[in-house]
Amino acid sequence: MNFLGTIIWWIFGGLEAAFGYFAGSLAMACTIVGLPVAWQTFKIGLLCLFPFGSKVRSTSSPTGCIRIPLNIIWLVCGGLFAWFMHVVFGLLLYITIIGIPFGKQHFKLAKLSLAPFGKAVDLNI
Repeated sequence: MNFLGTIIWWIFGGLEAAFGYFAGSLAMACTIVGLPVAWQTFKIGLLCLFPFGSKVRSTSSPTGCIRIPLNIIWLVCGGLFAWFMHVVFGLLLYITIIGIPFGKQHFKLAKLSLAPFGKAVDLNI
């Protein structure tokens, strides 16, 4: 079921969303300062490619207190917009019975796009 859901997800916008995140990641990777942000957008792009069966978990990385300022900068510089778009599409998909599994995936992406620093994505490919 995960494979079929992923194929349908790709057809109806998952590939475009992943491409957008990957393009943003590439643009941010062009600067030294943007490398941490590039890694986070790449992580969200991978989750856009394979959302079904994948898990988002908190990490116990040694970054410590730097996570909070990075998440605040992320939120102000575009994370809030990404969160809002995933919430809107998730709500629109929840209107139909068929769209509920896809809406759940948008809410998973919204949760990650709100504060990606300190999170890890376990892909189920």
